[in-house]
Amino acid sequence: MEAHIEEVPTNTKRDKGFTLVELLIVIVILGVLATVTVFAVGGITDKAKENVACTDVASVAVAAESYFTVNGVYPANIAALVPTFIKETPKTAVVYVALPAGGPYTSYTADPPAGTVCA
Repeated sequence: MEAHIEEVPTNTKRDKGFTLVELLIVIVILGVLATVTVFAVGGITDKAKENVACTDVASVAVAAESYFTVNGVYPANIAALVPTFIKETPKTAVVYVALPAGGPYTSYTADPPAGTVCA
């Protein structure tokens, strides 16, 4: 009698590819990472809008003071400041109110996130 040794195939159908559960786990992990990234970028965008708005307000205030220094009166509106005292009209909705006794008051009403306070 001869002894026969059977060879066990190394590449069975079970060894190929990923299971459905493994693929679902990877998809869930990628979804969680994408969600975290979206919220992190959203916070950066809000902060950038706040900074732009505060810069616009400060620019209008400085331009109004410069206008007052040159002309002896505060300007009636922001259009009077362009292009001599500021390069262009601010990107954010800046409201300029000239107070007769106390000088200019500037603030913004749109574009920046709610609750933004400029120092």
